[in-house]
Amino acid sequence: MDQDTARQAPATPSTPARALLPLILPALVVGVAASLLFLAVSGLAEALQDVLWQDLPDALGVGRYSALWMIVMLTSTGVLVGLVVWKAPGHAGPDPATTGLETTPLPPVVLPGLALAATLMLAGGPSLGPENPIIAVNVGLAYWLGRRFLPRLPGGTWVVLAEAATIGALFGTPVAAALVISEALAGRKAPGALWDNVFAPLTAAAAGAMTTTLVAEPSFDLGLPAFGRPGWGDLLAALVIASAGALLGMAAVYAFPYVHRAFSRLGHPMVVLPVGGLVLGLLGALGGHLTLFKGLEEVGELAADPGGWSAGEFATMTVVKLAALLVAASCGFRGGRIFPAVFIGAALGLCAHALVPGVHPAVGIAAGVLGMLLAITRQGWVSLFVAAVLVASPAILALLCIASLPAWLLVTGRPQMQLREDGSPVR
Repeated sequence: MDQDTARQAPATPSTPARALLPLILPALVVGVAASLLFLAVSGLAEALQDVLWQDLPDALGVGRYSALWMIVMLTSTGVLVGLVVWKAPGHAGPDPATTGLETTPLPPVVLPGLALAATLMLAGGPSLGPENPIIAVNVGLAYWLGRRFLPRLPGGTWVVLAEAATIGALFGTPVAAALVISEALAGRKAPGALWDNVFAPLTAAAAGAMTTTLVAEPSFDLGLPAFGRPGWGDLLAALVIASAGALLGMAAVYAFPYVHRAFSRLGHPMVVLPVGGLVLGLLGALGGHLTLFKGLEEVGELAADPGGWSAGEFATMTVVKLAALLVAASCGFRGGRIFPAVFIGAALGLCAHALVPGVHPAVGIAAGVLGMLLAITRQGWVSLFVAAVLVASPAILALLCIASLPAWLLVTGRPQMQLREDGSPVR
């Protein structure tokens, strides 16, 4: 483009402040409400988890994480969630294999069943996180209440505000939401400047993040040994581990539609989910209790003692957790795939550290999480953000940016770990 053409090209018109100011109050309200609902579901799930995995086995004289108790609890969780999916209005929402972080508003009557199914799942031990169902519930509530009490705002505004608020609440920072929104806007033509479009969602995300921070004080920092100045060996390790994580994640992605189809053939949710729970219980008995639940607390336990397990044990946990994620996401448990993918990537990175002690644990974990999340979520910015925030070391950012390049080449243009309604993979 020559200089004359550049001068003639129209600049992107900015949105006047008077158009953005009315969005601040709705964004703040949605942000606080989304965080409080997330905290309520999480708190209820944690209380129920203590009963199911501590009080009840202690009262029965059974080992808390014995193989028998894991099989019983995961199967029972499948029965309970299956009952909700069968009987609740709207069957607790659509097939979770077809959903991602972005969602469409569900009817209000569906939301209690979805929230209950997610709470039971989080407490019972399947390898899924809270993000997808919590986002769907918050979006449904925000859309329904917003259209009722403030109908002059477009319905899509409430959807974006609720999505951003929930992501901010989940990660305890609005940065993650800003990255997701920016990535979504890049794929569509939105009027106005980028920051104008991000302004209201970022306000909602900030309100959600601050509410979570003030109430729950979340932290993703694993407290790993300090990582100093990166060297060539660190770069090589990051490249190899991130690529290995991407390849391992893509193996699950390619298997996803086949496993989902196998469970779908069982037909009724009172068969599909208990069978899925039984399989998850058997996997838990094989991989140990650290391979249960969403995985974030368990990642902290691994990181607290990087030398506490052998390479074989880390490899077993990596494979078992990946299989558990694949089964849980395929058989109908309501949950998201980001948090268990973090555990898988971290275990893979620590396996590399156990095999080659020269690999710094921070490099191993960050690169493993990066590669796994790129394959599972196909969200580049979120993958980089989560991988970097786990180790809280600015020096590792350059390594991760470089390591993301070959990993991205391995996943781009290929199927995603999400299905269409007809069972075909999303690309």
